[in-house]
Amino acid sequence: MKVSAILTLVAGLVLGFFVGRATSTGGSAPPAAQRPTTAPSRPRLADSTVFRLPIEDSPVRGPADALVTLVEFSDYQCPYCRQAHATVTQVEKKYAGKIRLVMKQYPLPFHPQARPAALAAIAAGMQGRYWEMHDRLFGSPQLDPDSLERYAKEIGLDVARWKRDQQDPKVAAIIQRDMDLATNVNVSGTPAFFVNGRRLPGGAAPLDAFSTLIDEEMAKAEVLVRQGTPAAQVYARIQEKAVASAIPPPVVKKVDAPADLPSFGPAMAKVTIVEWSDFQCPYCARSAPLVEQIRQAYPKDVRFVFRNYPLPMHPDAPLAARAGVAAQAQGKFWQMHDWMYAHQHELDRASLEKAAASLGMDLGKFKAALDSPATEARVAADMQAAQGVGVSATPTFFVNGREHVGGMPFESLKGEIDKEIARADKLLSSGVKPADLYGRLVADAAGPSGARN
Repeated sequence: MKVSAILTLVAGLVLGFFVGRATSTGGSAPPAAQRPTTAPSRPRLADSTVFRLPIEDSPVRGPADALVTLVEFSDYQCPYCRQAHATVTQVEKKYAGKIRLVMKQYPLPFHPQARPAALAAIAAGMQGRYWEMHDRLFGSPQLDPDSLERYAKEIGLDVARWKRDQQDPKVAAIIQRDMDLATNVNVSGTPAFFVNGRRLPGGAAPLDAFSTLIDEEMAKAEVLVRQGTPAAQVYARIQEKAVASAIPPPVVKKVDAPADLPSFGPAMAKVTIVEWSDFQCPYCARSAPLVEQIRQAYPKDVRFVFRNYPLPMHPDAPLAARAGVAAQAQGKFWQMHDWMYAHQHELDRASLEKAAASLGMDLGKFKAALDSPATEARVAADMQAAQGVGVSATPTFFVNGREHVGGMPFESLKGEIDKEIARADKLLSSGVKPADLYGRLVADAAGPSGARN
Protein backbone atom coordinates (compact mmCIF):
# COMPACT_ATOMS: atom_id res chain seq x y z
CA MET A 1 0.00 0.00 0.00
CA LYS A 2 1.36 3.43 -0.93
CA VAL A 3 2.09 5.98 1.78
CA SER A 4 -0.58 8.31 0.41
CA ALA A 5 -3.17 5.54 0.61
CA ILE A 6 -2.17 4.72 4.17
CA LEU A 7 -2.48 8.35 5.17
CA THR A 8 -5.90 8.56 3.54
CA LEU A 9 -7.09 5.47 5.40
CA VAL A 10 -5.83 6.77 8.75
CA ALA A 11 -7.43 10.15 8.15
CA GLY A 12 -10.71 8.48 7.30
CA LEU A 13 -10.73 6.40 10.45
CA VAL A 14 -9.93 9.35 12.66
CA LEU A 15 -12.23 11.85 10.99
CA GLY A 16 -15.12 9.48 10.33
CA PHE A 17 -16.53 10.18 13.72
CA PHE A 18 -15.02 13.48 14.67
CA VAL A 19 -15.69 15.47 11.52
CA GLY A 20 -17.81 18.44 12.40
CA ARG A 21 -17.94 17.39 16.03
CA ALA A 22 -16.43 20.64 17.23
CA THR A 23 -19.38 22.55 15.77
CA SER A 24 -22.01 20.08 16.91
CA THR A 25 -24.37 21.52 19.50
CA GLY A 26 -25.41 18.32 21.22
CA GLY A 27 -24.44 14.82 22.21
CA SER A 28 -21.54 13.60 24.21
CA ALA A 29 -18.43 11.60 23.55
CA PRO A 30 -18.64 7.84 23.98
CA PRO A 31 -17.48 6.57 27.36
CA ALA A 32 -13.74 6.05 27.67
CA ALA A 33 -11.05 4.84 30.02
CA GLN A 34 -9.35 7.80 31.71
CA ARG A 35 -5.60 7.53 31.40
CA PRO A 36 -3.38 8.34 34.36
CA THR A 37 -2.68 11.99 34.86
CA THR A 38 0.89 12.81 33.92
CA ALA A 39 2.85 15.41 35.82
CA PRO A 40 2.08 18.71 34.06
CA SER A 41 4.26 21.81 34.15
CA ARG A 42 1.49 23.53 36.05
CA PRO A 43 -0.87 21.71 38.42
CA ARG A 44 -4.42 21.33 37.20
CA LEU A 45 -6.80 23.10 39.53
CA ALA A 46 -10.04 21.45 40.54
CA ASP A 47 -13.21 23.21 39.44
CA SER A 48 -15.08 24.85 42.32
CA THR A 49 -18.42 23.41 41.16
CA VAL A 50 -20.00 21.10 43.70
CA PHE A 51 -22.15 18.39 42.10
CA ARG A 52 -25.08 16.61 43.70
CA LEU A 53 -23.97 13.05 44.32
CA PRO A 54 -26.39 11.21 46.59
CA ILE A 55 -24.93 8.27 48.47
CA GLU A 56 -28.22 6.34 48.52
CA ASP A 57 -27.56 2.64 49.08
CA SER A 58 -24.18 2.63 47.33
CA PRO A 59 -21.33 0.74 49.01
CA VAL A 60 -19.56 2.91 51.59
CA ARG A 61 -16.26 2.32 53.37
CA GLY A 62 -15.24 4.67 56.16
CA PRO A 63 -16.95 6.43 59.08
CA ALA A 64 -20.35 8.06 58.66
CA ASP A 65 -19.05 11.24 60.32
CA ALA A 66 -16.05 11.58 57.99
CA LEU A 67 -15.51 15.19 56.97
CA VAL A 68 -14.62 14.23 53.40
CA THR A 69 -16.64 11.95 51.12
CA LEU A 70 -14.84 10.54 48.08
CA VAL A 71 -17.21 9.30 45.37
CA GLU A 72 -15.69 7.06 42.71
CA PHE A 73 -17.20 6.02 39.36
CA SER A 74 -15.34 2.92 38.27
CA ASP A 75 -15.12 -0.07 35.92
CA TYR A 76 -13.59 -3.32 37.15
CA GLN A 77 -12.07 -4.16 33.76
CA CYS A 78 -10.53 -0.72 33.22
CA PRO A 79 -6.74 -0.87 33.71
CA TYR A 80 -6.64 2.77 34.79
CA CYS A 81 -9.27 2.03 37.45
CA ARG A 82 -7.07 -0.79 38.72
CA GLN A 83 -4.15 1.61 38.91
CA ALA A 84 -6.33 4.20 40.66
CA HIS A 85 -7.46 1.55 43.15
CA ALA A 86 -3.90 1.34 44.45
CA THR A 87 -3.84 5.12 44.89
CA VAL A 88 -7.23 5.13 46.62
CA THR A 89 -5.91 2.53 49.04
CA GLN A 90 -3.10 4.94 49.90
CA VAL A 91 -5.63 7.75 50.31
CA GLU A 92 -7.74 5.69 52.70
CA LYS A 93 -4.65 4.86 54.75
CA LYS A 94 -3.40 8.46 54.83
CA TYR A 95 -6.80 9.85 55.89
CA ALA A 96 -7.98 6.94 58.02
CA GLY A 97 -10.98 7.96 60.11
CA LYS A 98 -11.37 11.22 58.21
CA ILE A 99 -12.59 10.06 54.82
CA ARG A 100 -15.21 7.70 53.46
CA LEU A 101 -15.26 6.10 50.02
CA VAL A 102 -18.49 5.69 48.04
CA MET A 103 -18.49 3.40 45.00
CA LYS A 104 -20.61 4.00 41.92
CA GLN A 105 -20.69 1.49 39.06
CA TYR A 106 -19.83 2.64 35.54
CA PRO A 107 -18.99 -0.42 33.39
CA LEU A 108 -17.78 0.81 30.01
CA PRO A 109 -19.53 -0.76 27.00
CA PHE A 110 -16.31 -1.88 25.30
CA HIS A 111 -15.20 -3.88 28.36
CA PRO A 112 -17.22 -7.12 28.04
CA GLN A 113 -16.34 -8.34 31.54
CA ALA A 114 -17.02 -5.03 33.31
CA ARG A 115 -20.76 -5.39 33.70
CA PRO A 116 -20.66 -9.02 34.93
CA ALA A 117 -18.02 -7.92 37.46
CA ALA A 118 -20.22 -5.05 38.64
CA LEU A 119 -23.17 -7.43 39.01
CA ALA A 120 -20.94 -9.82 40.96
CA ALA A 121 -19.83 -7.05 43.32
CA ILE A 122 -23.33 -5.74 43.99
CA ALA A 123 -24.66 -9.25 44.55
CA ALA A 124 -21.82 -9.85 47.02
CA GLY A 125 -22.91 -6.67 48.77
CA MET A 126 -26.35 -8.16 49.28
CA GLN A 127 -24.59 -10.62 51.60
CA GLY A 128 -22.51 -7.89 53.24
CA ARG A 129 -19.37 -8.73 51.27
CA TYR A 130 -19.16 -5.96 48.69
CA TRP A 131 -15.74 -4.64 49.67
CA GLU A 132 -14.20 -8.08 49.85
CA MET A 133 -15.38 -8.75 46.29
CA HIS A 134 -14.38 -5.24 45.20
CA ASP A 135 -10.80 -5.79 46.35
CA ARG A 136 -10.65 -9.23 44.70
CA LEU A 137 -11.86 -7.79 41.39
CA PHE A 138 -9.29 -5.02 41.36
CA GLY A 139 -6.61 -7.36 42.65
CA SER A 140 -6.72 -9.60 39.59
CA PRO A 141 -7.24 -9.07 35.84
CA GLN A 142 -9.13 -12.38 35.67
CA LEU A 143 -12.84 -11.55 35.49
CA ASP A 144 -14.20 -14.58 33.64
CA PRO A 145 -17.23 -16.38 35.15
CA ASP A 146 -15.14 -19.12 36.74
CA SER A 147 -12.87 -16.59 38.41
CA LEU A 148 -15.83 -14.58 39.71
CA GLU A 149 -17.32 -17.72 41.23
CA ARG A 150 -13.97 -18.58 42.79
CA TYR A 151 -13.79 -15.16 44.41
CA ALA A 152 -17.33 -15.63 45.72
CA LYS A 153 -16.30 -18.89 47.38
CA GLU A 154 -13.09 -17.38 48.77
CA ILE A 155 -14.94 -14.58 50.56
CA GLY A 156 -17.51 -16.95 52.01
CA LEU A 157 -20.61 -16.16 49.98
CA ASP A 158 -23.64 -18.38 49.61
CA VAL A 159 -22.80 -18.96 45.94
CA ALA A 160 -26.25 -20.17 44.90
CA ARG A 161 -27.86 -17.06 46.38
CA TRP A 162 -25.13 -14.87 44.88
CA LYS A 163 -25.89 -16.23 41.41
CA ARG A 164 -29.63 -15.64 41.87
CA ASP A 165 -29.08 -12.10 43.12
CA GLN A 166 -27.12 -11.20 40.00
CA GLN A 167 -30.29 -11.87 37.98
CA ASP A 168 -32.42 -9.67 40.23
CA PRO A 169 -33.70 -6.64 38.25
CA LYS A 170 -32.93 -4.51 41.30
CA VAL A 171 -29.21 -5.17 40.80
CA ALA A 172 -29.32 -4.10 37.17
CA ALA A 173 -31.31 -1.03 38.25
CA ILE A 174 -28.50 -0.01 40.61
CA ILE A 175 -25.99 -0.05 37.76
CA GLN A 176 -28.33 1.95 35.53
CA ARG A 177 -28.96 4.45 38.32
CA ASP A 178 -25.22 4.95 38.80
CA MET A 179 -24.66 5.34 35.06
CA ASP A 180 -27.47 7.88 34.81
CA LEU A 181 -25.92 9.81 37.70
CA ALA A 182 -22.56 9.72 35.91
CA THR A 183 -24.16 11.22 32.83
CA ASN A 184 -25.78 13.95 34.93
CA VAL A 185 -22.41 15.08 36.29
CA ASN A 186 -20.65 14.83 32.93
CA VAL A 187 -18.68 11.65 33.62
CA SER A 188 -17.85 9.95 30.34
CA GLY A 189 -14.85 7.83 31.35
CA THR A 190 -13.35 5.90 34.21
CA PRO A 191 -12.11 6.33 36.81
CA ALA A 192 -13.78 9.58 37.90
CA PHE A 193 -13.55 10.97 41.43
CA PHE A 194 -15.43 13.64 43.35
CA VAL A 195 -14.23 15.05 46.68
CA ASN A 196 -17.18 16.44 48.65
CA GLY A 197 -18.85 16.88 45.29
CA ARG A 198 -15.93 18.54 43.47
CA ARG A 199 -14.44 16.80 40.44
CA LEU A 200 -10.83 15.67 40.82
CA PRO A 201 -8.95 16.69 37.65
CA GLY A 202 -7.75 13.83 35.51
CA GLY A 203 -8.55 10.16 35.72
CA ALA A 204 -6.13 7.95 37.61
CA ALA A 205 -4.55 10.93 39.38
CA PRO A 206 -1.47 10.62 41.62
CA LEU A 207 -1.67 10.69 45.41
CA ASP A 208 -0.53 14.32 45.57
CA ALA A 209 -3.49 15.41 43.43
CA PHE A 210 -5.91 13.60 45.73
CA SER A 211 -4.25 15.08 48.79
CA THR A 212 -4.38 18.64 47.50
CA LEU A 213 -8.14 18.56 46.92
CA ILE A 214 -8.89 16.51 50.03
CA ASP A 215 -6.92 18.91 52.26
CA GLU A 216 -8.76 21.86 50.75
CA GLU A 217 -12.16 20.28 51.35
CA MET A 218 -11.13 19.05 54.79
CA ALA A 219 -10.37 22.63 55.83
CA LYS A 220 -13.79 23.79 54.62
CA ALA A 221 -15.51 20.96 56.46
CA GLU A 222 -13.70 21.80 59.68
CA VAL A 223 -15.03 25.36 59.41
CA LEU A 224 -18.58 24.01 59.12
CA VAL A 225 -18.06 21.87 62.20
CA ARG A 226 -16.75 24.86 64.18
CA GLN A 227 -19.84 26.76 63.09
CA GLY A 228 -22.08 24.08 64.56
CA THR A 229 -22.71 21.54 61.81
CA PRO A 230 -22.41 17.99 63.23
CA ALA A 231 -19.64 16.06 61.49
CA ALA A 232 -22.10 13.40 60.36
CA GLN A 233 -24.13 16.08 58.54
CA VAL A 234 -21.28 17.89 56.79
CA TYR A 235 -21.70 16.14 53.44
CA ALA A 236 -25.48 16.64 53.47
CA ARG A 237 -24.94 20.33 54.25
CA ILE A 238 -22.50 20.70 51.36
CA GLN A 239 -24.91 18.92 49.03
CA GLU A 240 -27.76 21.31 49.81
CA LYS A 241 -26.46 23.83 47.28
CA ALA A 242 -24.92 21.34 44.87
CA VAL A 243 -25.51 21.41 41.12
CA ALA A 244 -27.85 18.60 40.15
CA SER A 245 -26.76 18.28 36.55
CA ALA A 246 -23.97 19.32 34.21
CA ILE A 247 -25.96 18.28 31.16
CA PRO A 248 -26.50 21.16 28.75
CA PRO A 249 -30.07 21.88 27.61
CA PRO A 250 -31.17 19.10 25.28
CA VAL A 251 -30.97 19.63 21.54
CA VAL A 252 -34.45 18.75 20.31
CA LYS A 253 -35.44 19.05 16.67
CA LYS A 254 -38.38 18.12 14.52
CA VAL A 255 -36.81 15.40 12.41
CA ASP A 256 -38.79 14.19 9.42
CA ALA A 257 -39.09 10.45 8.90
CA PRO A 258 -40.83 9.92 5.52
CA ALA A 259 -42.68 6.66 5.09
CA ASP A 260 -40.56 5.57 2.10
CA LEU A 261 -37.31 5.42 4.10
CA PRO A 262 -35.85 2.12 5.37
CA SER A 263 -37.47 1.49 8.73
CA PHE A 264 -39.01 -1.04 11.05
CA GLY A 265 -41.61 -0.75 13.78
CA PRO A 266 -45.13 0.68 13.77
CA ALA A 267 -45.78 3.91 11.87
CA MET A 268 -47.34 5.50 14.96
CA ALA A 269 -44.85 4.18 17.50
CA LYS A 270 -44.35 5.76 20.90
CA VAL A 271 -40.69 6.38 20.08
CA THR A 272 -39.24 7.36 16.72
CA ILE A 273 -35.48 6.98 16.28
CA VAL A 274 -33.86 8.46 13.17
CA GLU A 275 -30.22 7.62 12.48
CA TRP A 276 -27.94 9.31 9.97
CA SER A 277 -25.09 6.99 9.12
CA ASP A 278 -22.21 6.23 6.75
CA PHE A 279 -21.53 2.66 5.66
CA GLN A 280 -17.76 3.20 5.57
CA CYS A 281 -17.55 4.93 8.98
CA PRO A 282 -16.01 2.58 11.60
CA TYR A 283 -17.92 4.26 14.42
CA CYS A 284 -21.18 3.62 12.58
CA ALA A 285 -20.22 -0.03 12.22
CA ARG A 286 -19.74 -0.27 15.98
CA SER A 287 -23.26 1.09 16.47
CA ALA A 288 -24.84 -1.20 13.87
CA PRO A 289 -25.71 -3.98 16.40
CA LEU A 290 -28.01 -1.48 18.14
CA VAL A 291 -30.47 -1.88 15.29
CA GLU A 292 -31.21 -5.53 16.00
CA GLN A 293 -31.16 -4.97 19.77
CA ILE A 294 -33.80 -2.28 19.41
CA ARG A 295 -35.87 -4.45 17.07
CA GLN A 296 -35.85 -7.33 19.54
CA ALA A 297 -36.44 -5.26 22.68
CA TYR A 298 -39.16 -2.91 21.39
CA PRO A 299 -41.16 -4.56 18.58
CA LYS A 300 -44.31 -2.54 19.31
CA ASP A 301 -43.07 0.74 20.75
CA VAL A 302 -40.18 1.91 18.54
CA ARG A 303 -39.98 2.96 14.92
CA PHE A 304 -36.36 3.03 13.70
CA VAL A 305 -35.57 4.98 10.55
CA PHE A 306 -32.28 4.93 8.62
CA ARG A 307 -30.94 7.87 6.59
CA ASN A 308 -27.70 8.23 4.63
CA TYR A 309 -24.92 10.69 5.32
CA PRO A 310 -21.82 9.52 3.41
CA LEU A 311 -18.86 11.56 4.62
CA PRO A 312 -16.55 13.14 2.05
CA MET A 313 -13.38 11.43 3.30
CA HIS A 314 -14.88 7.97 2.78
CA PRO A 315 -14.56 7.30 -0.97
CA ASP A 316 -16.74 4.16 -0.97
CA ALA A 317 -19.52 5.62 1.17
CA PRO A 318 -21.60 7.27 -1.62
CA LEU A 319 -21.72 4.02 -3.63
CA ALA A 320 -22.57 2.06 -0.49
CA ALA A 321 -25.41 4.49 0.27
CA ARG A 322 -26.80 3.93 -3.24
CA ALA A 323 -26.44 0.18 -2.72
CA GLY A 324 -28.63 0.47 0.35
CA VAL A 325 -31.30 2.29 -1.64
CA ALA A 326 -31.05 -0.29 -4.40
CA ALA A 327 -31.41 -3.13 -1.89
CA GLN A 328 -34.45 -1.47 -0.32
CA ALA A 329 -36.17 -1.49 -3.72
CA GLN A 330 -36.04 -5.29 -3.53
CA GLY A 331 -37.01 -5.52 0.13
CA LYS A 332 -33.45 -6.37 1.20
CA PHE A 333 -32.26 -3.16 2.83
CA TRP A 334 -31.58 -4.50 6.33
CA GLN A 335 -29.77 -7.56 4.99
CA MET A 336 -27.56 -5.30 2.87
CA HIS A 337 -27.17 -2.91 5.81
CA ASP A 338 -25.77 -5.70 7.97
CA TRP A 339 -23.53 -7.03 5.20
CA MET A 340 -21.96 -3.65 4.42
CA TYR A 341 -21.17 -2.90 8.06
CA ALA A 342 -19.63 -6.35 8.41
CA HIS A 343 -17.55 -5.89 5.22
CA GLN A 344 -16.44 -2.26 5.32
CA HIS A 345 -13.31 -3.05 3.32
CA GLU A 346 -15.35 -4.58 0.49
CA LEU A 347 -17.55 -1.70 -0.61
CA ASP A 348 -16.31 -1.47 -4.20
CA ARG A 349 -18.87 -2.06 -6.93
CA ALA A 350 -17.86 -5.63 -7.72
CA SER A 351 -18.11 -6.65 -4.05
CA LEU A 352 -21.48 -4.95 -3.62
CA GLU A 353 -22.89 -6.67 -6.69
CA LYS A 354 -21.61 -10.02 -5.46
CA ALA A 355 -23.21 -9.36 -2.05
CA ALA A 356 -26.52 -8.44 -3.69
CA ALA A 357 -26.55 -11.71 -5.59
CA SER A 358 -25.70 -13.69 -2.45
CA LEU A 359 -28.61 -12.00 -0.65
CA GLY A 360 -31.05 -13.19 -3.32
CA MET A 361 -31.53 -9.94 -5.24
CA ASP A 362 -32.19 -9.62 -8.95
CA LEU A 363 -28.71 -8.50 -10.00
CA GLY A 364 -29.89 -6.71 -13.13
CA LYS A 365 -32.35 -4.60 -11.18
CA PHE A 366 -29.74 -3.95 -8.50
CA LYS A 367 -27.20 -2.69 -11.05
CA ALA A 368 -29.80 -0.49 -12.72
CA ALA A 369 -30.83 1.00 -9.38
CA LEU A 370 -27.19 1.71 -8.45
CA ASP A 371 -26.91 3.92 -11.55
CA SER A 372 -30.39 5.43 -11.40
CA PRO A 373 -30.70 9.22 -11.01
CA ALA A 374 -33.62 8.52 -8.65
CA THR A 375 -31.28 6.59 -6.33
CA GLU A 376 -28.75 9.42 -6.42
CA ALA A 377 -31.56 11.87 -5.61
CA ARG A 378 -32.66 9.78 -2.63
CA VAL A 379 -29.20 9.87 -1.10
CA ALA A 380 -28.96 13.61 -1.82
CA ALA A 381 -32.31 14.15 -0.10
CA ASP A 382 -31.03 12.35 3.01
CA MET A 383 -27.95 14.55 3.07
CA GLN A 384 -29.96 17.71 2.58
CA ALA A 385 -32.29 16.71 5.42
CA ALA A 386 -29.23 16.02 7.61
CA GLN A 387 -27.89 19.49 6.97
CA GLY A 388 -31.31 20.93 7.74
CA VAL A 389 -31.20 19.56 11.29
CA GLY A 390 -27.50 20.24 11.82
CA VAL A 391 -26.05 16.75 11.41
CA SER A 392 -22.31 16.99 10.83
CA ALA A 393 -20.95 13.69 12.16
CA THR A 394 -21.82 10.03 12.01
CA PRO A 395 -23.52 8.26 13.55
CA THR A 396 -26.10 10.77 14.79
CA PHE A 397 -29.30 9.55 16.39
CA PHE A 398 -32.48 11.49 17.11
CA VAL A 399 -34.68 9.85 19.75
CA ASN A 400 -38.07 11.58 19.54
CA GLY A 401 -36.09 14.55 18.31
CA ARG A 402 -33.42 14.46 21.00
CA GLU A 403 -29.99 14.51 19.41
CA HIS A 404 -27.26 12.02 20.33
CA VAL A 405 -23.99 12.35 18.44
CA GLY A 406 -21.80 9.26 18.38
CA GLY A 407 -22.30 5.68 19.42
CA MET A 408 -24.45 4.79 22.42
CA PRO A 409 -24.28 1.60 24.48
CA PHE A 410 -27.60 -0.22 24.34
CA GLU A 411 -28.11 0.17 28.09
CA SER A 412 -27.96 3.96 27.80
CA LEU A 413 -30.18 4.01 24.73
CA LYS A 414 -32.65 1.70 26.47
CA GLY A 415 -32.89 4.12 29.38
CA GLU A 416 -33.63 6.95 26.93
CA ILE A 417 -36.26 4.88 25.12
CA ASP A 418 -37.98 3.86 28.35
CA LYS A 419 -38.25 7.50 29.44
CA GLU A 420 -39.74 8.44 26.09
CA ILE A 421 -42.25 5.60 26.30
CA ALA A 422 -43.34 6.92 29.69
CA ARG A 423 -43.79 10.38 28.19
CA ALA A 424 -45.80 8.91 25.33
CA ASP A 425 -48.04 6.90 27.65
CA LYS A 426 -48.79 10.05 29.66
CA LEU A 427 -49.75 12.00 26.54
CA LEU A 428 -51.88 9.16 25.17
CA SER A 429 -53.74 8.88 28.46
CA SER A 430 -54.45 12.63 28.30
CA GLY A 431 -56.20 12.20 24.97
CA VAL A 432 -53.46 12.86 22.40
CA LYS A 433 -54.14 10.81 19.27
CA PRO A 434 -51.48 8.28 18.17
CA ALA A 435 -51.17 10.03 14.80
CA ASP A 436 -50.27 13.28 16.59
CA LEU A 437 -47.98 11.71 19.19
CA TYR A 438 -44.56 12.20 17.56
CA GLY A 439 -45.17 15.87 16.83
CA ARG A 440 -46.44 16.49 20.34
CA LEU A 441 -43.50 14.68 21.96
CA VAL A 442 -41.01 16.74 20.01
CA ALA A 443 -42.85 20.00 20.64
CA ASP A 444 -43.05 19.40 24.39
CA ALA A 445 -39.41 18.37 24.66
CA ALA A 446 -38.33 21.46 22.73
CA GLY A 447 -40.12 23.76 25.18
CA PRO A 448 -38.29 26.27 27.39
CA SER A 449 -37.12 23.68 29.89
CA GLY A 450 -36.72 20.71 27.58
CA ALA A 451 -38.14 18.63 30.44
CA ARG A 452 -39.92 15.36 29.94
CA ASN A 453 -43.55 15.99 30.83
